[in-house]
Amino acid sequence: MEIILKEDIIGLGYKNDIVNVKSGYGRNYLIPQGKGVIASPSAKKILAENLKQQAHKLAAIKAEAEKKAEALNGVVLVIETKVSATGVTYGSVNANIVAEELKKKGFDIDRKIIVMNDIKTVGDFSAKICFHKEVEIEVPVKVVDENAKPEVKAEEAPVEEAPVAEETTVEE
Repeated sequence: MEIILKEDIIGLGYKNDIVNVKSGYGRNYLIPQGKGVIASPSAKKILAENLKQQAHKLAAIKAEAEKKAEALNGVVLVIETKVSATGVTYGSVNANIVAEELKKKGFDIDRKIIVMNDIKTVGDFSAKICFHKEVEIEVPVKVVDENAKPEVKAEEAPVEEAPVAEETTVEE
C-alpha cells in the first residue's frame, strides 16, 4: 500500500515521500498515529501542489541543515565508560549517550536523528546524524575506559621525555 509520510521516519522515509509499506503497518500504525495518509490520486495532486508552493521554504530548511552539519564537521566524541577486563563495556553506548555528549559540547541534537548500532566494546566507531534527507554527517565516536584515561597520559609523558634524553646523549 502506498502512504504519503507526514513526518520523517528514520529507516522508512522523509516527510512528503510516497513509500510502499505493508497494509498492516500503514493501517494500524502510520495512519492512526498521524504519521501518514493513504496515497490516493487526489492526495498525490495535493502533495504536488504543496511541494511546488513550499519549494522556497524547503530550500531554507536544507540550508539550515547544512549549517548544522558544517558546525559538527571535525567534532570527535570521546565517551568514557566502565569497561570489564576483557574490553566489554558495562551497558552500551547508544544514540542517547551520543546526544548527551554532543549537548555537553554545545550542540543540541535530537537523539532520534542519530543512526548507529549500540556500541558494546572499546574502540573507534561512527554515528550518522541525518539532519535532512540530503544532509547527513558521520561523527567519529571513540569509546574509552574511564579508569584507563589517566594511565594513557602517564604513559605518554615518559615517551616524550625519552627522545629528549637521547638527543642530549647524542649531542655530548
